Amino acid sequence: MSGAPLLDVRDLRVAFRQSGAEFPAVKGISFSLDRGRTLAIVGESGSGKSVTALSILRLLPPAAHVSGAALFKGEDILKCNEKRLRAIRGNAITMVFQEPMTSLNPLHTIARQIGEILELHGARKGPALTQRIVELLSEVGIPDPAQRLSAYPHQLSGGQRQRVMIAMSLANRPDLFIADEPTTALDVTVQAQILTLLKDLQKRHGMAMLFITHDLNIVRKLADDVAVMQRGEIVEAGSVERIFKSPQHPYTKALLAAEPKGSPPTSDSSAPVVLEAQDVRVHFPIKRGLLRRTIGAVKAVDGVSLKLRQGETIGVVGESGSGKTTLGLAVLRLIRSQGPIVYLGQRIDGLSFKAMRPLRRDMQIVFQDPYGSLSPRLSIADIVAEGLVAQGTRLSLVERREIVARTLADTGLDPAAMDRYPHEFSGGQRQRVAIARAMVLEPKFVVLDEPTSALDMSVQAQIVDLLRQLQEKRRLAYLFISHDLRVVRALANEIVVMRQGKVVEQGAATEIFANPQSDYTRALFAAAFAIEADRSGVVAQ
Repeated sequence: MSGAPLLDVRDLRVAFRQSGAEFPAVKGISFSLDRGRTLAIVGESGSGKSVTALSILRLLPPAAHVSGAALFKGEDILKCNEKRLRAIRGNAITMVFQEPMTSLNPLHTIARQIGEILELHGARKGPALTQRIVELLSEVGIPDPAQRLSAYPHQLSGGQRQRVMIAMSLANRPDLFIADEPTTALDVTVQAQILTLLKDLQKRHGMAMLFITHDLNIVRKLADDVAVMQRGEIVEAGSVERIFKSPQHPYTKALLAAEPKGSPPTSDSSAPVVLEAQDVRVHFPIKRGLLRRTIGAVKAVDGVSLKLRQGETIGVVGESGSGKTTLGLAVLRLIRSQGPIVYLGQRIDGLSFKAMRPLRRDMQIVFQDPYGSLSPRLSIADIVAEGLVAQGTRLSLVERREIVARTLADTGLDPAAMDRYPHEFSGGQRQRVAIARAMVLEPKFVVLDEPTSALDMSVQAQIVDLLRQLQEKRRLAYLFISHDLRVVRALANEIVVMRQGKVVEQGAATEIFANPQSDYTRALFAAAFAIEADRSGVVAQ
């Protein structure tokens, strides 16, 4: 068997049973993966990429009917008993999932969760285990790893949580690493670090990688081979070089051509100011000891000012943990902050929760993690209509469903699916549901917190076009938080570059993209657009 591939998938089929019927998700695909090589599976949301990855480790729900074969070192995983599966999972084969907040236990510290993985496969408690955990956190770029051992998932940024998941997956040096959108929540500089880390680990240990992604730039940098999926089928497969240079299938050509394009609506200096914030500060106390005395503060946002006019977009960029999301929550008055915040001429930073309630209809947010922000107990219709009900609109059930149907159609979703539940949708489709929920109330100001992070490239372009169209039609003001500078370039009139809670550069988007002044900004652009930094040694710390 020395010449056999490490993983050999043959005629894999997956169908989900619902109401007595079967809905095919994967339709007889086959591929193989050798040691030390990386196979990227790409395609639009709902194409069957994640279902394929989950089926290999038999992580699909009971409603899924799986057939075919998944040979790992010659052994068919689809036929293994539970005891054998437990020995393989987390040891020989590991997997990192797309949404870290749903994978990490909110009640356990980071050290306990990583330590549990190591202990399950033979490691003993003690100083050596703690040191190994610190090494893993350091490898994936967590700052001050020894100080983070007692942290809980909610105390980390989205990108930091994803890095913890990667550390857990790499803990036991697997033979096969399955990554389902592992860099979705990471900023561009850390994304580059993680990709370099994965390539280095692969080279040192001969690890094979099955990489699920919608980011073709990652595929170009990381993968050896590509399989393009559409509607449950592999429509084209081959080497990265061949696929990128000479794609044959129309769908592959469309994917490669898909990229957020265009420019934001022209800024109007005479338009009314929707939101103005001056010297906004958000400091979280650091408490230690038995009596939990305050010994310092984490300056998540430290003196940020901005002015946003009707019909304009301010893009906020920076690494994970730089304070981008905290700033968005502060200007919406969802967390406490210091410094004046004025919304349509009314100062709101001192308003109570009750006084803020009438303004909530006009001020909306789309969160970064669509699964965590959507109730699993509500149908899509109920989720999107929730704001209409909460705001006391006097609409009948039929009228609400009509509004929901129009909003879903605007965001690229089939209105006929409104009675389904979030778990029945892909990550990208759930993100579109979150956008629909924000837009259904026709707000004036929207904070968009990584709204395209979970979307494939073609849908990203569609969402960017949709957001631009909605902005032009309704004169919406956007605060657009993102680490994807290509999307920011297509939407933002002004850019605020943040690092460790402070603004390092701020100004017109066209000027900053053309001539960034800060070394940090240049490093971000170099990582995002794969260009050389102006100065040698310019790196993101």
